[in-house]
Amino acid sequence: MTTMVATTVPTARVNWVRYAALAAKILLFALLLTALIWPDLSGIKGKASTARLIVYPLGAMVLPLWWWAYGRTRSKLHRGFPWHADLLMTLPWLIDLIGNRLNLFDTVTWWDDAMHFILWGLLTAGVLLAFAPPGLSRGLTAFVALGFGATAAVVWEIGEYFAFIRSSPELQTAYTDTLGDLGLGTLGALLAGLILYQTRRTARG
Repeated sequence: MTTMVATTVPTARVNWVRYAALAAKILLFALLLTALIWPDLSGIKGKASTARLIVYPLGAMVLPLWWWAYGRTRSKLHRGFPWHADLLMTLPWLIDLIGNRLNLFDTVTWWDDAMHFILWGLLTAGVLLAFAPPGLSRGLTAFVALGFGATAAVVWEIGEYFAFIRSSPELQTAYTDTLGDLGLGTLGALLAGLILYQTRRTARG
């Protein structure tokens, strides 16, 4: 989709979201830099650290890069950069990196499942907010959320497998874990789509 949409919000709130999105990016890049300098302390050593150092900044910058190269000239309705969507699309990478840095994925039994559900919801909400037209019905919104969320979840799991799981002790339990991750990520994406639809419907009055 190439339609950039806008949401009218008070200026102070937009400024707060802008600062939050910028702060999230600064913190993300700071953590990535420290992972390069002190890999043993990063929490991602042995977990496809090289791939993460490439994918995470790309994931956080994909919307600003799209906007700079293409989006700002496409939409006549948009009044500025979609900071709300940008924040939602940045948080998953930052939260995942913090979770790895604090070793929560290996020490808290439910953390990985919760992250697949929550982070996929945040990412899907950001993508829909940035690119999905606000006039979509509940059914179409859910369909688009499922399409993006499930596809992204599959791509992520394939990437994890080839990046580090196939050569790690996790391979023995990878099938069950992958099925659970796919299911939770898809459910998170669906919930995000339904919440976004209801939020937009309420905003329209």
